[in-house]
Amino acid sequence: MNEVDTYRHKGLRKELAVKLRDKGISERNVLMAIETVPRHLFFGKDTIFFESHAYEDKAFPIGENQTISQPFTVAYQSELLLVNPREKILEIGTGSGYQAAVLATIGAKVFTIERHRKLFERTKPLLEQLGYSNIKCFFGDGFEGLPTYAPFDKIIITASVNELPKKLLQQLPTGGKMVIPFGTETNCKMVRITKEGEDQYSEEVFGKFAFVPMLRGKVF
Repeated sequence: MNEVDTYRHKGLRKELAVKLRDKGISERNVLMAIETVPRHLFFGKDTIFFESHAYEDKAFPIGENQTISQPFTVAYQSELLLVNPREKILEIGTGSGYQAAVLATIGAKVFTIERHRKLFERTKPLLEQLGYSNIKCFFGDGFEGLPTYAPFDKIIITASVNELPKKLLQQLPTGGKMVIPFGTETNCKMVRITKEGEDQYSEEVFGKFAFVPMLRGKVF
């Protein structure tokens, strides 16, 4: 990893963290994670092609009609989660693995689900190679969650949904939180849901974003 993560990359990450702070990200642990995680290594086969763009605040395609999210979006969702060290976090939509790596760097124990077999088979060994021992990857339907490993302190969904995923809400304990992009693919609002009690939830609504849609089932 040291051979492909250079001082230049580290300098670009510092600049990116400053840009995100200027855009409103204030949590020090989130900015530290952005400054630490080598985003350029999460672009799959196109790492070299995208290397010069990896630390721009933009999303990029990673195959299977999926993207590596814009750094601001990753930081924004991470900040809304209010992550504490050693918390169990369920991520729906592993994708490139970048969001999971940011959460793991903050100190969470991450359980992440990917529905695309090709992305799963690419990202799982990458995260292992990069030393993220506190990330466990699963191939499956995100709408089902991981009931065997529940409850989770927090749940993050990295795709837009237009209906609340009830099975996921059931995998939160009282006091648990879910950050979810709610709405249509190009026009969704970021929502933080807190479980107040059995079948009792409160929600807070934040900014608007664009996400690929969350779909049911698995893709082989």
